[in-house]
Formats: sequence, structure tokens, C-alpha cells
Amino acid sequence: MREIRALVTVGGRYVGETEPFTVDSPWWNDVEPVTGHLDRVLGVTTSVLRLVGTTAPAMRDGVVTYQVEADRVPDGLSITEQHEFPDHPLRLPWARPGGPAALVEWARRHVDVTGPAVQVKTWNLSCLYRLPTAGGTVWAKATPPFMADEAAVIRLVASVDPSLAPVLIASEPGRVLLAEASGVDCWRPSDEVISRIVPRWVAVQAALAGEPRLRVRGVRVPDFGLPDTLLHGDFHPGNWRSGGVVLDWGDAHWGHPALDAGRLIGFVAPEFRPAIERAWVEAWLSHYPSSDPLSALRHARPASHLVGALVYQEFLDNIEPSERVYHLGDPEAELERAQSLAV
Repeated sequence: MREIRALVTVGGRYVGETEPFTVDSPWWNDVEPVTGHLDRVLGVTTSVLRLVGTTAPAMRDGVVTYQVEADRVPDGLSITEQHEFPDHPLRLPWARPGGPAALVEWARRHVDVTGPAVQVKTWNLSCLYRLPTAGGTVWAKATPPFMADEAAVIRLVASVDPSLAPVLIASEPGRVLLAEASGVDCWRPSDEVISRIVPRWVAVQAALAGEPRLRVRGVRVPDFGLPDTLLHGDFHPGNWRSGGVVLDWGDAHWGHPALDAGRLIGFVAPEFRPAIERAWVEAWLSHYPSSDPLSALRHARPASHLVGALVYQEFLDNIEPSERVYHLGDPEAELERAQSLAV
């Protein structure tokens, strides 16, 4: 459970704060319950711009202070002290005044929105809005320049298997507008879901193997007869939808495919690992019969955490100080995991 302190601004000017309140969701970047409460209490439309501070060391729970933007000055605020919100060179567009509204306005240029846009998530890696349309829900997402061009990666995946990637409605640098992906997130994937998603992703990787088309992270794994190819980069089942679509391609890069499998197996609970390992190994053997994917996977388990350390350090190097708390200690933790698996 989070206790929320909302510092409200209009056009970047501090106008007061609300009484502290609590929300059930513990995750700091889950802002839908925050703006939902504020909209009801204040009678205005709000959006969370960024995290200002927190009392907890992880990305959940504690007392969390946000800079919140309102579309007009609401009643019912108090001013016990003054707050200034100077800009920072690493601040992302959606964390600046007018940023969330600009994302929604861009989406409205591409679809006919039939109801209120809802800010679902915001933090240093993305800002995500859910918008209703006559044709169904769509999702507007903004991402930072240090992550992969998600639209380009989705098009690359869709060139092989259009049903594996979300439907891309519109895009521009740093923004995508996506159709709803059917189903639910697969945090606890059944054998049936594993057998549907893992082999299809392997088939895409086999088809795209060859010269790099994206950045290379620099972590090498002995090839054991397998080619370098497109990696999702965060291929855990929370990024799978039970309808068969894989989401969140911003961590995509080029490398050995066992790194994706190592990330996946290291993420899930132990009871899911045998089915994942079996599906992944059998899929690669069907494309490369003379390869040894099982040996590649053994090497990739610790190496996947080296990739994780690089990624988290990149996040820390590219985000403003108040939001570094999301990732503090993560590179060191990933290096410890790599070392524990290498012995």
C-alpha cells in the first residue's frame, strides 16, 4: 500500500497539495489509482508528471510524493510550504508540464476517442495512456530516446509473424499508438501459453538471424550452433498476453537468443522452468538441428544478468536524480546474480 502526497501544479506553477491518501497498488509507477482519486476529489483532470521523493528503498510501498499536473486550479488545496520545480536536462518530455496532455492530443489525431483518456503508468521508462474508441481500447505510449525504437522493432517482428506483435496504429519518434492485445498478462504462464508463445518467438528469431539491425549489448555467449538475432530484451511472461501477443519492445537489441531464454527462465518461478526450457530447446532444434541449445542456455543464464546490469546502468545514467531511486542497486544486484550462477 502506498501513501500519496500530491504536489499540484498548473502550467508548471505550484498551486498547493491535497490531503495525503492511500491507494491499494504498491507500485510507484502505477498511477491510475492516484489520478483517479485526485480527479474525484478535486473535480479536475490530473496527470502525474514525475516522482519527487519516496521513503521506501524499492519501487513499491512507502510514502510517495509526486508532482501532479491539473488542467486548472482546483479548490480544496493547502499550501504549507512553497515548492519549486526547476527543469533538469535529463527530464523526459512526459515529465514536463503539458507532456502527458501532448501525448493524448497526439493520439487523438489518429483515432476518434469516445471517452476520458486514463493515465495508467508513468516513470522514467514510459508514460502509458488507455483511450476508449468505438473500435475498442487503444494505448498511447511514450518512451525515452535511450531505449529501442519500439515502432521499428514491432514492424520487424510483424514482418515475420504479425500476430506476435501488437497492432501499430501510429508512431513517431518516442511515441507509439497500439491496438488492445487480447487476453491477460501471463505472470504465471500455463504450459499451453508457453507452447504457443515460445516457439513462435524462436521462429521469428530464426527468420531474422544475421547481420545486426539494432544495437549490440556486447555480452557474448558461445554460439553452440545458434545465430545472433533480434532479442526482446525483457522476455518475461508479464510481457506476454494470453491471446498470443508479446508487448514492450523498448529493450530490444541484437545478440545470442539464449540470452532471452536465460532472462525468461531466471524470472519465472521454478515450477515453470522445465516447460519453458523444453519448449525453447525443441524449437531451436527444429530450426537448427545440429545446434546445442541446452548448452547455450547454461552459459546464458549468468550472462543474461550481465546484460541486465548493463541495461540498469544505462537507465541510471540517463534519468534525472529524483527518479534514480527506481533503479538504485539494480546493476550491483544483477552482477551478484551473474556471479552466483557462474560458480
